[in-house]
Amino acid sequence: MTPTVPNITLNNGVQMPQLGFGVYQVPDADTTAAVAAALEAGYRSIDTAAIYGNEAGVGRAIAESGLARGDLFVTSKVWNSDQGFDRTLRAFDTSLGKLGLEQLDLYLIHWPTPEHGRYVDTWRALERLVADGRVRAIGVSNFEPDHLERLLAETDIVPAVNQIELHPALQNRATAAANTRHGIVTEAWSPLAQGAVLGDEAVVASAARHGASPAQVVLRWHLQQGRVVIPKSVTPSRIAENLDVFGFELTADELAAIDALERDGRTGPHPAEFHAA
Repeated sequence: MTPTVPNITLNNGVQMPQLGFGVYQVPDADTTAAVAAALEAGYRSIDTAAIYGNEAGVGRAIAESGLARGDLFVTSKVWNSDQGFDRTLRAFDTSLGKLGLEQLDLYLIHWPTPEHGRYVDTWRALERLVADGRVRAIGVSNFEPDHLERLLAETDIVPAVNQIELHPALQNRATAAANTRHGIVTEAWSPLAQGAVLGDEAVVASAARHGASPAQVVLRWHLQQGRVVIPKSVTPSRIAENLDVFGFELTADELAAIDALERDGRTGPHPAEFHAA
């Protein structure tokens, strides 16, 4: 039986599946098959980005799936070099064209890159896209609390989502708390720490107790704390396994043991130190 993924209600009332499929680092040539496998397994939320170079592959899988557009939740992101009001609007048109869609469900600013000083103007472009009905919800990615505070002070729409690196080894607690304080949903990228936490004793012990895989346990840990999570795989069996996490529940003690794995174990760049063009 295909698992039913619960929805999270975003701060503008839009419903977003709590567990989605990410395609970071999946080559475009492999993306169509991977997304097709995910849709077949029961995923209905797909997360891509302009910089991934695979929006066209995602679009092909959606077109070939036969699924109604209203049954899917599609996210993409504007890259750093396309920030600024006019450039963001053009980048959005490009992404939409590659995806073969008329509307996105969620559009994110990929990184704040504060040294460029353009994320407020970029956000105003996203607000325009909402006003024009071209995107249902807008958000940010990798924004620290100070970046959020500036957006909230200078613009009109509170981000619906902040997608940040978050996993047991890097729990990003200050940013997650800021998100919660402002009614912003926390979405975890690299939710499995690229495998770095799957051998930890607390994870392995819970997996044995529940007859689950370590990856399933970590995904369950995320879900029970109310986050949106987007695991990635190109292996159909693993894609299906990552979705099959709704038949067990971690205890409070198990959650606490995984919480204790925090070790500042970042797998990607720190937003304050990431200066990509």
